[in-house]
Amino acid sequence: MNTTDSNSAPDPLRDAIASVLGRTPSGIFILTASDGGSRETGMLASWVQQASFDPPMVTVAVNRKRYLNDWLDAAPKLALSMVAEKQFDFLKHFGRGFEPDEPAFEEIEFARGITGLPVLSAALGYLEGNVVGQLDAGDHAIYLVEIEGAGTGPDLDSLGPMVHIRKNGFNY
Repeated sequence: MNTTDSNSAPDPLRDAIASVLGRTPSGIFILTASDGGSRETGMLASWVQQASFDPPMVTVAVNRKRYLNDWLDAAPKLALSMVAEKQFDFLKHFGRGFEPDEPAFEEIEFARGITGLPVLSAALGYLEGNVVGQLDAGDHAIYLVEIEGAGTGPDLDSLGPMVHIRKNGFNY
C-alpha cells in the first residue's frame, strides 16, 4: 500500500503527513488571470511562495481541475492580490469559484496593473508578472512567475496578511 496516497486507508505515516502538511502556514491571495481575450477571473490561491530574489519570482500552485490552467497556457501572465487578516469578504466572494463566462469582479473595487489584469484595490498589495515556467506536481500545476509589477494597498503597514492553516494536509 502506498502510504502517501490520499485515497488509501489511514495509517500512522499518512496521519503524520496530513497533520504536518495541514499546519504548514500559507498566505491567502486572489489570483487573477485572463483567457487572452475578453474573459477574466479571480480565484483564491494559498499555495504561493517566493522562489527567487534576483529576478524576483514566486511559485503558484493551481489545481489541475481548474479551467484557469488552460487560460494560463493561452495568456501566461497573472496577478496576485494579498488578502489582509480581516478581509473575509474576499474569501466569501472568491471562495465559491466562477465559471469561465461568469463575471468575477462585480462589486469589487479594482485597478489594473502593468499586465492589464485586475488587482484588488483594498488588498494589502499585489504582485504581477509573466509565467516563465511550469512544473507538474501531482494534482496541481506549479507556475513560476517572474514579477514585473507590484503595488501596495492602503493597509499594508497596519494589517497583517491572512494566513491559512488547514487541519488536514490532503484537502483544502
